[in-house]
Amino acid sequence: LEDARPDVVHITTPPQSHFEIGKRCLEAGCHIYVEKPFTIDAAETEEILATAERRGLKVTVGTDEQYSPVARRMRELIRGGYLGGAPVHIESTWCYELGDGAYVKALLADKGHWARTLPGGLLHNTISHGIAKIAEYLPGESPRIIAHGFISPFLKSLGENRMIDELRVILQGETGTTAYFTFSSQMRPSLHEFRVYGPTNGLAFDEDQQWLIELRGERYKSYAEKFLPQVGFARQYCASFRRNARSFLARDFHMSVGKRYLIEAFYRSITEGASVPISHREIRMTSRIMDAIFEQT
Repeated sequence: LEDARPDVVHITTPPQSHFEIGKRCLEAGCHIYVEKPFTIDAAETEEILATAERRGLKVTVGTDEQYSPVARRMRELIRGGYLGGAPVHIESTWCYELGDGAYVKALLADKGHWARTLPGGLLHNTISHGIAKIAEYLPGESPRIIAHGFISPFLKSLGENRMIDELRVILQGETGTTAYFTFSSQMRPSLHEFRVYGPTNGLAFDEDQQWLIELRGERYKSYAEKFLPQVGFARQYCASFRRNARSFLARDFHMSVGKRYLIEAFYRSITEGASVPISHREIRMTSRIMDAIFEQT
């Protein structure tokens, strides 16, 4: 920091060190891009954000799935009024494949692994992508939360008795909007899906397959409901195929395209004085939700 005097620092160390490094960088006058999870808890998050605001510096978090192609298209449709009003209900599913037994045993055998020493264990390092999607659309900053976590029979069969790998959460925002969050290491297919329902229509996307579907709220009359919606869905899936194929041929379909977009948007917020791509409210709310989940589990 003293010799290079960087304008921006990307903090990609294990989460336990994010707070200390982030504070030092901000105090040295650097904007910071912090990998997820942003910090260990909401108290650290609040101090980082307060320091950035006091110093007039920009901060963002690396939940880059919020800026994948389908997530950006969903955001545009919602801003354009497709839902017909504020979200009524949100569903976020974020799975994690532990892989074969040999991989899991290697992780479980290292009791000092940094992922295991996080307050929320394995969950702490993996759920922020799915939680951040909810935080973007759930009104307010302090939702009511009911969380239930448990160890899967698969991990128990390997002798694990501490690391939770199954999580179910119910949330309710300050204006009544509700949300479900599901995390699983065992359910198949292993999903990374997000759905949001409004008073008129809904939207759904799959992060892995990169499809986004408009869910029509109005029903067809009589037996047309049994046939016409399938035609509409087929057309939308075909459109997703064509869109993905064009992006692939243009070499713009790699796994880090969301991260590239997020970083570019963050740098524009610095050089052009634009708003940061992920608001302080969303970062703060994500940390608070995770704190409540870990406290209950």
